[in-house]
Amino acid sequence: MSDVLANDLITPDAGADPLLSLGDVSILKAAPVTRLSFRARPAGVDDAGIAFGVSLPTKALTCEVAPKRAALWMGPDEWTLIAPEEDLGNVFGAIETKLKGQPHALVDISERSEAIIVSGEKAAWLLNTGIFIDFSLDAFPVGTVSRTIFHKSPVMIWRTGPDTFVVEAWVSFMDYVAGLLVQSAGELDAA
Repeated sequence: MSDVLANDLITPDAGADPLLSLGDVSILKAAPVTRLSFRARPAGVDDAGIAFGVSLPTKALTCEVAPKRAALWMGPDEWTLIAPEEDLGNVFGAIETKLKGQPHALVDISERSEAIIVSGEKAAWLLNTGIFIDFSLDAFPVGTVSRTIFHKSPVMIWRTGPDTFVVEAWVSFMDYVAGLLVQSAGELDAA
């Protein structure tokens, strides 16, 4: 499921240097994508998924992915929809057209948030320096999505592979989040 996503949607920003590159963990800035916050009543969920190109998940903490599309469950009536950066107009227009007359909210949050990719054998350990979630594969399997707090910053964590996580934060918090992760990784380097 998430292997499709990791290969064609959430990719490292080719123009950015790695934030961290150790033998057992790395942090890479993710390339920009279209991010939409979508809220709707149950009657509009299926239509929105059809227009977006992937069904919207209705089970807590899950995602649905298709080539160049990801729908992340954020709450009982809220999703984050991710598509390539250049697809913003098409995706927005298709959903608005399909849901015409149905109550819903669709907001472009592409510039509000950004993401980093934390991967490697020690990725879960590194995230646990500021997040108190059990990141074992049994408790937090590939495809799991959760809002949480990293130290004092709100973040969204999405496991896209056995040792790979996407960490999304508001742009104004990302230097704080990434900086603390890099600083905490110093313990690994010193060990």
